[in-house]
Amino acid sequence: MSVNFKPLADRVLVEPAPAEQKTASGIIIPDTAKEKPLKGKVISVGAGKKDEPMILKPGDDVLYGQYSGTEIKLEGKTYLIMRESDIYGVF
Repeated sequence: MSVNFKPLADRVLVEPAPAEQKTASGIIIPDTAKEKPLKGKVISVGAGKKDEPMILKPGDDVLYGQYSGTEIKLEGKTYLIMRESDIYGVF
């Protein structure tokens, strides 16, 4: 879970949850029909803005928008980097 990357300001590094492989009824979903996951785990957070400290912390499970963030590859894994305001909530 340790990545040698520190986001700046109010940005957050998120590891997306894996896409669903099967539906609830057991139908296998092909790769071309899989939807982008909307959940993930916070890996690293920036220091925040001067007037707005960061609320999120590493290890938080979060929900974010379908088109939020930018995909980046670090150490062979795919992550999303986004602003804290792009995250809808923590669960």
